[in-house]
Amino acid sequence: MSQQDGLELAVPTGEDMQRLGRNLASCLQGGDVILLSGPLGAGKTTLAQGLGDGLGMDGPVVSPTFTIARELHGRLSDGSPVTLIHVDAYRLGGQGYLPGEDAVDRLLDELESLGLDEELEDPGQRTIILMEWGDQMVSALADQRLEVSIARPVGPREDPEAPPSSQGQRMVRLRGVGPSWANRMDQLRKAMTA
Repeated sequence: MSQQDGLELAVPTGEDMQRLGRNLASCLQGGDVILLSGPLGAGKTTLAQGLGDGLGMDGPVVSPTFTIARELHGRLSDGSPVTLIHVDAYRLGGQGYLPGEDAVDRLLDELESLGLDEELEDPGQRTIILMEWGDQMVSALADQRLEVSIARPVGPREDPEAPPSSQGQRMVRLRGVGPSWANRMDQLRKAMTA
């Protein structure tokens, strides 16, 4: 895959996913916005836990599904303090659209009501935004971001009615958007393959 296309990695285990998150943390700077996407059970929270560990967060990184957003405090690789705002946008903008209503405008209104719109538009130099399920919002707000997509290959299973398992190899694709990430993709590539 070319540098322009990003970076794609096979991640066989949950431990490897956490290691990937720790490695990603070593490349982050204040003001970064990370969009984390993938199906349920793909490993988004596992990667976020590794990232939180890599940033030395003051509390556990858990799925913020029932709180929408959580703030944790830690340190960047250079030792400077940072606040991680971990957002789960799964339930935002979900239901009850009016005919002709702009979905992005509605999502932005919800972010504004949560006080997150300004953080996404211009995260401070002591803030990192990690958003799960926020594809529509982040692309509308953050012109510079790291997109992390996790795919969970689905193969034949013995019981097609069984729920998806959290076990098995994942494919993780990292794509930097904007000049800030274009300049850091080599650093990211080295950290991810270390």
